[in-house]
Order: sequence, then structure tokens, then C-alpha cells
Amino acid sequence: MQASPVMSKDPSHNPTMDDIISLCKRRGFIFQSSEIYGGINGFYDYGPLGVELRKNIKDAWWKDMVHGRDDIVGQDASIIMHPNVWKASGHIDSFSDPMVDCRESKMRYRADHLLWAPVVVEGETIGYVSTLEGPEAQADAEKKANELKRKAAKQGELAPIELKEYLEASPDLYDLIPSPATGKPGSLTPPRDFNMMFQTYVGALRDDSAVAYLRPETAQGIFANFKAVLDTTRVKIPFGIAQIGKAFRNEITPRNYIFRSREFEQMEIEYFIEPDEDAWERYYQDWIQTRLDWHKSIGLREDLLSKHVHPKEKLAHYARACTDIMFKFPFGVQELEGIAARGNYDLTQHQEHSGKSMEYFDEVSREKYIPHVIEPSLGVDRTLLAVLCSAYTVEDVENETRNVLKFHPRIAPIKAAILPLMKNKPEIVEMSRRIYDSLRRRYNVFYDQAGAIGRRYRRMDEAGTPYCITVDFDSLEDGTVTLRDRDTMEQIRIPEADVASFIDEKVY
Repeated sequence: MQASPVMSKDPSHNPTMDDIISLCKRRGFIFQSSEIYGGINGFYDYGPLGVELRKNIKDAWWKDMVHGRDDIVGQDASIIMHPNVWKASGHIDSFSDPMVDCRESKMRYRADHLLWAPVVVEGETIGYVSTLEGPEAQADAEKKANELKRKAAKQGELAPIELKEYLEASPDLYDLIPSPATGKPGSLTPPRDFNMMFQTYVGALRDDSAVAYLRPETAQGIFANFKAVLDTTRVKIPFGIAQIGKAFRNEITPRNYIFRSREFEQMEIEYFIEPDEDAWERYYQDWIQTRLDWHKSIGLREDLLSKHVHPKEKLAHYARACTDIMFKFPFGVQELEGIAARGNYDLTQHQEHSGKSMEYFDEVSREKYIPHVIEPSLGVDRTLLAVLCSAYTVEDVENETRNVLKFHPRIAPIKAAILPLMKNKPEIVEMSRRIYDSLRRRYNVFYDQAGAIGRRYRRMDEAGTPYCITVDFDSLEDGTVTLRDRDTMEQIRIPEADVASFIDEKVY
């Protein structure tokens, strides 16, 4: 059968966040947590399709980064660890963001996301404007500046609006900078530190001796277990320890859907290397390329990916270098994954605070040293959002709109749908169920016999299912089925016995 003519609705079309959020709720990818009670900001639940997509992304990462390499082993550290872990890492003393409150609206902002600028006309400062960080920040500030000029009835040329972070404002300007919520000057508080760790208590008592924390990152569990892994495996430097796990940060302003939330999951590797002044750069660059290639391999669009190299003056004091893999989300270009050369800071800190040696004995050089580390750190939720943005497509098919998620088959939540052409024909239903029962031993597949076949195809397109297998009257005659490709909508006939091997080849 010939495929229907397909035309992209807009070749340059990228989805808006409203498109993504609407589809995720409609198709069961993501729900607002506790929505029946009004929801809770910064927390999300994954529905039937979302949990499958999430699992497939994690499985692909683990298969490629751990099972697919000889130099990486895995672990799974506890979410709650001894509080001294966070003392040694510096999180208790310095894991904070500067916070600003609006006294009138009661809105709360991160100071580095709150932007301001003086409004200058012919050399005279006539006031100030403020806005929030984002792709529309500059345009919003310029609009407000022109409005301020109009209200002040000032003639002359408006100087360019140069936005700065609120942290760069001197205290004498706090009463002059307006709140983004109200537009009124003087309602913003000075910045103050806000520790983002979730505090809890362990045991029967609720006093200082029982204080513990939900981990704000997975990395410290790897560092704390470094010697245990060394002593129980045959790993030799260079080697890595990988972990996938939940982390928790009490974000001041969670935003952009699942991009910045208070509960999230990380896929992280600490790759330990010798303290060689010439070698670290090579490992670092290798990991940047490895991770960039991996993102493309799971279907992220190359035109939406980029790199950002951190300038040296903005690096953490212990870091030698850091490069972020960036992704163009609907709300702007943002960090997807960070690859950092962290030196030996973390292991040194844990050695000093625990009194336990973190040294490695190198059998080749016959030396002891504390290894340095390269850290590729990736958010599962951000990756899932990037996958959705890359896959989301709107097409015109014979004057109808087709919404389709063009997931790479490897990470698609449903690998194939089995569709009996007639639900009241026992022979067709029997063959369809036989194919379904055979395939579901290997993959997550879906059986659908409700509605017209075209409508069923559209449902599977929007769920991102790469292949639909239709059993029809010809199937009863010759043992073949119609296999439809999601992206091209081309249909071919293949023997029932070849269906599993066909999908095997595409999925893996």
C-alpha cells in the first residue's frame, strides 16, 4: 500500500511549552503531582507512557555507559546519608541560592534570575525596570522602559537597555528597582541566602542529633563509596562509577515544567583518572564528545544541541574546566548536561573529614595518589523533556492535521501496536492476540481493537509508537500482516514469523 502524502505543517516549527504540556497530560506522559488537591509546585508524576519513556532513557544510558564499556561499574547509594557527607562536600555551609521577596505580592525570586536596568534618556536616569530571566527578558525590559519614558513625558533618545542581575545592584538601588510582579519600586527585599537542601530527622528524636538531609545530588554517594568499590572490584584507573538516582532541591522558583523541579533524577558518572597535568584534558574532551554523540543516538535533534564552555573566572574554585551540553527548549537554550573536570577536591575533602584514606595505589607507577575526576552529570527529567521537544511534529496528511511523536524506536514507550482489522472476526482476533502475546514477552506493546483503523493509527502516532501491525483478511490467507511505519506511514506486508526479528533490528 502507498503512503498518504505527508507535508510538514512548518519545516521550522518547534513546539511551544503549551503544546508539550497539553500533549503530556492528554496522552498520559506527565501529570501535576497531587492535582486533585490543587497540585504542589515543583513536583510531577509520570503516567503510563511517561514512566515507560523515562525507563527507556535510563536503560539506554545504563546499557551504553555501563554495560557497553569495560571501564565503568555501577552503584546505588542511599538517598539519606550521614550528615557529615554534606559537611565535607560543602553543601551544609554553602549550598544556597540568593533569594529576593516582593513584600507586596509575596512572590519569591532567585536573585540571579531577577534582572534590572536603569532607564536613561539623553544621559538622564529617569527610573528603573525589572524582569525575569528568559528568552523574552530583553524585549520585556525594553517595552517597560518605553512605557516609563512615555509616562515621564521625556523627549529624546532612549539609551540601550543593559540588563544586570539583581546581585549586581548596590544597596542604595534596592528602593528604586521595581518588582516584576507589581511594577512598584521599593517592594523588593535585599538578597539573602536560602539553603536548598530538604532537612529531615532520623530516629525517634527531633533534635539536632537527629538532623539529616535528602541528598541534593548523587555524586557524593559515589565519592563516599570510592574505596569500597576499589576494594571489592578489579577496577584500575582510569575507571568510572555510575549511578542513576533521585535528588531533591528546595528550589526557590521551580519553573519551566519538569526542567527545574524540586524532585528530580540524575544519571551521573564519576570517572577517576591519574593526576597527570597532560592527561586530564584528553579525558575531558573525550567525555564531551561521548556524551554529545549519545544524545544524538537517542534522537535529540542536532540543530537543537550546542555546547557552552564555562569561562575560567566563573568556575568553582576546585574545577579545571566545565562544558555544558545545551539544548534549545521552547523557553530558551538551557543546560542539558554538564561535563566537569573537578580535580581531586571531593575525595580530598572526604579523606580530611572522615579520616579514611582515599588514596589509590598505582601498580604501574608504584605511587599512591588521590585520583582526579571527570564528571558527566545529566538530568533524566531534562533529557525526557528534550526528547519530547525533538520528537514533537505536526504534519498535514490529506488535509488533516497529524500530531506525531517521532521517538527513536529504542526509547519509544510502546514499540509496536497490534491492530485487528475486525474485532468481531474470531480468526483475525486470534491471530492478533497470538502476535501480541509473543511480542510482549520482549517489549512493551499495545493491543487496540476499538475504532476505525485510521483513528487507531493516529492514536499510536501521538503516543510515539514506531510500528503498527494490522491483521486483516489477507493475513488469514497467506500468514502475512501489514506493518506500518510511523514516520513515513509506508505500509509493507511481512510474514507473521518475521515480525519479532524486524522490530529487534530497529529497536536495538
